[in-house]
Amino acid sequence: MATAGVGAGDPVLEVGCGTGQLTGQLVPFGFALAAIDIGPSMVAAARRRLAPAAVDLRVTAFEDLDVPAASFALVVSATAFHWIDPDVGWAKAAHLLRPGGWLAVLGTREVYDEPVGPAVRDLYVRHGDGGAWVAAAPSPADTLAATGLFEPAVVRTAAERDALPAETVFGLEHTRATTLAFDERARAAFGAGLRALLDGRASVGLERQTLLTMARVRPS
Repeated sequence: MATAGVGAGDPVLEVGCGTGQLTGQLVPFGFALAAIDIGPSMVAAARRRLAPAAVDLRVTAFEDLDVPAASFALVVSATAFHWIDPDVGWAKAAHLLRPGGWLAVLGTREVYDEPVGPAVRDLYVRHGDGGAWVAAAPSPADTLAATGLFEPAVVRTAAERDALPAETVFGLEHTRATTLAFDERARAAFGAGLRALLDGRASVGLERQTLLTMARVRPS
């Protein structure tokens, strides 16, 4: 909020609000807040979580959102912008930002302690595409720079220690885009390997890492 210079009354859009976890943290700032998600059940859960907070919640894909240009001072998305068509998402975000407006993208990941972390990585390589997915991908800052639509990015990181029950780890790893892309046979084999790895463990230690990448839209 400090970096974007936004405050009470400013129009803010959250993309991919899910059940409203980040949304609830934005509400106290007093923004004119709109939040969208493609999942009706997610938006319904967000309404239950946020009621009676003043949030304009809508069921829609970002690609289909129909609002005027320069509608928002800030567009923010937490662990969701990677699902948006890259040929549409970055340009549309720039289009929807008013002059001087900012795009903020939050990413998170869980880094499990050894030996679980390396073993989980090996499972993905063994049952996936031979490891192509682990190749270094462009950072969000580099991706934003490549669009030519935004000024140089501001990047912030944070990390905290945590521990998760083994069963939670099992469920979490089955929500990854990589896991969801497995065919049924590979997913079953991955799940069996993960069960064996977690067998006998009550919990798994980890570091939760958060990456915030923000950039101001370039003047048109």
